[in-house]
Amino acid sequence: MLYNFLLPNEFVNSVFEITPEKLQANGIRGIITDLDNTLVEWDRVDATAEIATWMQELQAAGIRIIIASNNNEDRVKRFAEPLGIPYIHRAKKPLGAAYYAGLVQLRLKRNEVAMVGDQLLTDVLGAKRQKLYTFLVRPVAESDGFVTLFNRFVERRVFNDLKRKGIKTWEE
Repeated sequence: MLYNFLLPNEFVNSVFEITPEKLQANGIRGIITDLDNTLVEWDRVDATAEIATWMQELQAAGIRIIIASNNNEDRVKRFAEPLGIPYIHRAKKPLGAAYYAGLVQLRLKRNEVAMVGDQLLTDVLGAKRQKLYTFLVRPVAESDGFVTLFNRFVERRVFNDLKRKGIKTWEE
């Protein structure tokens, strides 16, 4: 199928649907997560209390976490450091280097790691090419940074095509 590299394993409305139990049931011991519009709005500087708690719950269950963002170091560091979460900035997703670096830092195998992100053309495409399990999260904000606007245009076309083919995405 044309969309093999764009179809996530799961569509979720928010990261909060991704529980330690769900991950462990799929053999997942670590996640590589996007930052902007996945964890928080692209223009929110710090983690919300809910995101911090979610990450703590994952870590308490033995789930390792790393943030991989295409954003600059100042942005990603300011978000990740207070949480004690390692990060990769300027990840150049969907290219494979950041995913490989994430696997190395997590010290896990591909079949033990999931990618959590909000974009088909960066997060899902790159992770699927690396044979990682993928969660596509509904974006947390209605607005996007300039670069992301083109990706959203393409995504809408893909989602419309999937709908015509009877493939379910998020439940409306």
